[in-house]
Amino acid sequence: MPLPDWSLLLRTPAFEITACLLGLVVGSFANVCVHRLPRGESVVSPPSRCPSCGARIEARDNLPVLGWLLLRGRCRSCRAPISWRYPAVEAANGALWLGLAAFHGPRLGTAIEMALVTALLILSLVDLDHQLLPDVITLPGIVLGLAVSFLPQWSVRPVVAFAAAAGGWLAFAVVAKTYQKARGVEGLGQGDWKLAAMLGAFLGWQKMLLTVLLASMAGTVVGLLAIALRGRDMRYALPLGTFLGAAGTLVVFLGDALLAWYRGLFGG
Repeated sequence: MPLPDWSLLLRTPAFEITACLLGLVVGSFANVCVHRLPRGESVVSPPSRCPSCGARIEARDNLPVLGWLLLRGRCRSCRAPISWRYPAVEAANGALWLGLAAFHGPRLGTAIEMALVTALLILSLVDLDHQLLPDVITLPGIVLGLAVSFLPQWSVRPVVAFAAAAGGWLAFAVVAKTYQKARGVEGLGQGDWKLAAMLGAFLGWQKMLLTVLLASMAGTVVGLLAIALRGRDMRYALPLGTFLGAAGTLVVFLGDALLAWYRGLFGG
């Protein structure tokens, strides 16, 4: 029986703590993107303001999570309630970055994964609120995913990345056009096509297919629950991008383990 590696107990958690704190800060910026991108507004200026009274949010009140808690969820100027989702998004992004730092360690690939999960978080929330996947994220995301495939530290090779991106876009486009022709209504928006291409560029074809499978399963369950509990009909539109973003994030963490388990079912 091999002895445990006691040196792991002496490992400093500085990287994980730093990643979590940076993740909280980037999560605050993610909130800005979720709010402003669907409205076509700049994410840089003007500075953050209260949506109720327009008062500028002071630096001391803009601390991720902590600022909301100290204000007890209300604007300092007008006392209007501030949505709980702001600190929730900040905390979620901090937790995602902490998890990646803890599981994957200090490497270039971890930093790329951090950027990817934050982009997926933003896209998921924007699609949930507006049924929209902004090109300003998906298109640069496709380019970045293809670019990182040329890095020797990245697991997806350029040929696979280009093929998966093209295949994801084409497959979703064919499904959308077929559905539209058969039913006379749009089934998948072009934003979904671009998100599929972005996922393919970053993850490769196997993990992209796994992401689509998980997203489809989750969407089916939610759709059936909406029909059963809320009286929706079969035409009830679900934000597929939200499910793709959540599934893609899960695959970033557990994709290799899930694929290994799946291969094991078939002896290889």
